[in-house]
Amino acid sequence: MTARSTGTAYDYDTVVAGAGPAGVMAAIEASSRGSVLLVDASALPRNKSCGGMLNEYAQSFLAAHGDMPDRIVLDPSHIHFRYVDWDRSIKKPTELRFLNVDRALFDDWLVSLLPDNVEISGSTAVKGLQQDADGVTVDLKNGGKPYQVTCRNLIGADGARSGVRRALGVENVSTYVTLQDFCTLKDEIEPYFDCIYMRGIGDSYAYSYVMPKGETAIVGSVYYPHTKRPADKQNHTLNILRKEMPALGDSVRREASVALYVRATADVVPGVGRVLLAGEAGGFMSPTSGEGISYAMNTGVLAGKAVAENDPADAVAAYRRATAHVGSNISRKLRWLPFMESRVGKYFAGFVPTPIVSKVTKGL
Repeated sequence: MTARSTGTAYDYDTVVAGAGPAGVMAAIEASSRGSVLLVDASALPRNKSCGGMLNEYAQSFLAAHGDMPDRIVLDPSHIHFRYVDWDRSIKKPTELRFLNVDRALFDDWLVSLLPDNVEISGSTAVKGLQQDADGVTVDLKNGGKPYQVTCRNLIGADGARSGVRRALGVENVSTYVTLQDFCTLKDEIEPYFDCIYMRGIGDSYAYSYVMPKGETAIVGSVYYPHTKRPADKQNHTLNILRKEMPALGDSVRREASVALYVRATADVVPGVGRVLLAGEAGGFMSPTSGEGISYAMNTGVLAGKAVAENDPADAVAAYRRATAHVGSNISRKLRWLPFMESRVGKYFAGFVPTPIVSKVTKGL
């Protein structure tokens, strides 16, 4: 692949790294200014390890793009969040409701929404960048071949291990280790997105989750940074769950991934110079629930609009103002986090009336 000329000093008006929800939304909005190159380090269609649950905020960002194809939505189509204290057999269902989607098909559908002036390149990674007062030169690598493109603005939406963030010289945020198994279902399980707390797995263990996905169920676990032998811990967790949930059959696939371990407001970085950071690349996700898709869509839209509606040199400042409320939201949740993660906090949650748990959960 070679850089192309648009008849200006730049190959593209905007380059976006990352073809997930943040990147696609950013590319859609930025395309109103001019040409966009959207790259992703993975082959497309991409397959990100994720539970595939869209909360009401994520769904609202999609409303302008029409109805989602039926093939993307799994059975059951909607699932409520439920807090589970496994050791004390406490279950607290909430009013928080998710649309249950196949994440790979969802991401592929998002890409189909891109306008014609967005060029897409899979298996293309950002390896570096140089920027000055006039624009950004992006070092890319596709199929083992390095090349460069120039643009007015670069939007990094390339996830928790963002190459764009690293190229800016901004320290990446630490990450949780996540493992999830796709287990066959011998019988139906309750239609909940169960968030499960156990006390016998060890201090490196954060929580597990179980959700039905058509003929399978996702059983995932989240571990704190630097966890040793997470696969052994996941196997142990699966054995515990299967004893009480006999409908869970064999695992047909296991996925490993990472999620942001946001612990300070300094972890949130909207951008530097002419480079904007959206979604997990910018540190935008809920530190209390781990939910990231709605944050990705929100900041992706805001990043694309900042590029489209402002002078290229002013885009980061405009984006910083536009995302101030998102940063405040994350800061508020960070104040709750130490208590929520403590043994005392998890124990206390079992005594809180279910309606209050439901109300608090919607804010997480």
